[in-house]
Amino acid sequence: MLNVIYYPVSAILWFWHKVFGYVLGADNGFAWALSVIFLVFTLRALLFKPFVSQVRSMRKMQEFQPQIKKLQEKYKNDRTKLAEEMQKLQKEHGVNPLGGCLPVLVQLPVFIGLFHVLRGFRTDYAYNYVFSYNDILSFDNATLFGAKLSDAISGNLQAVGSFSLNFGDFNPHVIPVALPLMIIASVATHFTARVSAAHQSPASAANPQAAIMQKLTMWLFPLGVLVFGAFFPIAILLYWLSNNSWTLTQQYLVYGKIAKEEEEQRTQAAAQRDLLAPKPGQKPKRASNGVTAEPRDAVTELDEPEDAVSAPVVAATPTKPRPGARPTSGKGSGRAAPGKVGSAANGQGGKNGSRSGQLASSSRPGKKSKKRR
Repeated sequence: MLNVIYYPVSAILWFWHKVFGYVLGADNGFAWALSVIFLVFTLRALLFKPFVSQVRSMRKMQEFQPQIKKLQEKYKNDRTKLAEEMQKLQKEHGVNPLGGCLPVLVQLPVFIGLFHVLRGFRTDYAYNYVFSYNDILSFDNATLFGAKLSDAISGNLQAVGSFSLNFGDFNPHVIPVALPLMIIASVATHFTARVSAAHQSPASAANPQAAIMQKLTMWLFPLGVLVFGAFFPIAILLYWLSNNSWTLTQQYLVYGKIAKEEEEQRTQAAAQRDLLAPKPGQKPKRASNGVTAEPRDAVTELDEPEDAVSAPVVAATPTKPRPGARPTSGKGSGRAAPGKVGSAANGQGGKNGSRSGQLASSSRPGKKSKKRR
């Protein structure tokens, strides 16, 4: 049933053993150890893109966290409606909630598959999936600092899963190899959980259940690796160490890259706001309707001509009508004919002109008009 997992895992392990065995030798313990390590690296490289998508989804969820709180308060008595609204909100923001679970869901079958394939390296088996009988003998003869990859401090691969107080299963020669791997794997597990907790959203960190899980992954899991690592074969310890080391390095790189992208976006947004903001020294102008007008540069205002409306209005001088023309009423337009302005002042006489002269002379102060005899 699980052959769909066992065969790919054994094929990748076989490939890397052929690569490193060609350089170091087929029976070399380092060739088999590097095969296990690069098996982990190959699978984690395939899961790199889903991990980046997981981190981006977490960042997006932090952005619309207030909307999630409003939905939770609004539909706190209706779980079905809350789930529907949450799905709509996640779809609008392009967040896939299953994307964060994919790396974990894939790593667990890989661990089970590797464990099962390593247990298949038995000399009483004719083959081990894609490995031949000669490959089984090569794995059985390989040693790493005097310890086989299938050995543990207490027991071996075949004894994993069974608890026994038989001190005959104790392997003291495995301690110098297994103990450093246990300590480094425990420390890597702790710092992996610490970095992951440092990038949680404030809402997740405030959740009591999330806080409990955070403490478990940060302290209990590393302690479990340190204690129960005595029952794990060296090959499994190599898998655990390489997997946590990859995760820790990946977190630093991905979180740093995404933080840099977000900082660049904030810088661009700030530059755009500064570009649209008024220039220093400009004062907003208010129109007659109370609306603030766009500020204009002082140099531009000096260069612009004055508006015709703001210039003083000069009243048109009343002109003398033509000889024989009917006098116009006060309701007329008062426009003079072209070319006739000032004709009375040029010496053209008439009754109207002499009458206006008499009126002007009679209005002089200090002189009395002579009575016509």
